Amino acid sequence: MAMLLETARRVVIVPGYGLAVSQAQHAVRELATLLESKGATVEFGIHPVAGRMPGHMNVLLAEADVPYDKLKEMDEINPTFGQVDVVLVIGANDVVNPLANTDPSSPIAGMPILEVGNARSVIVMKRSLSPGFAGIPNPLFAADNCLMYFGDGKAAVQALVAAVKEG
Repeated sequence: MAMLLETARRVVIVPGYGLAVSQAQHAVRELATLLESKGATVEFGIHPVAGRMPGHMNVLLAEADVPYDKLKEMDEINPTFGQVDVVLVIGANDVVNPLANTDPSSPIAGMPILEVGNARSVIVMKRSLSPGFAGIPNPLFAADNCLMYFGDGKAAVQALVAAVKEG
């Protein structure tokens, strides 16, 4: 996974409730800064209801001094995922679940999502394969372009930082 990030020119980080629970915002900022020092463009794809309240991710990232201009709202970032080398999803589930677009009988049918599956590679960090708040599986996790990285969000990001530094 570190190799994917080391060679990426454009990375989008998608924070979710798992980032908040693990308090990974400072580690995520460190990773973003490290990737930028290696020449990557790093942005943050923000879903309006990720976390437990609207704006939750913006507040956490601001706390970690992530520049506000790097936070891209869903409508702005979605059309660009096809040009993204790596999306790093940290603890988000329902807000990236393609069932919202493909299954009219799904409880999240029609909900706008971050269309991360359009990126070249997706790394999803989660503690397990358990469903999100909606209680449904996420087929993104089994997609050909998706890698799963199981563990606590903060510890997993810190391990990625160390691996990228070791290069």
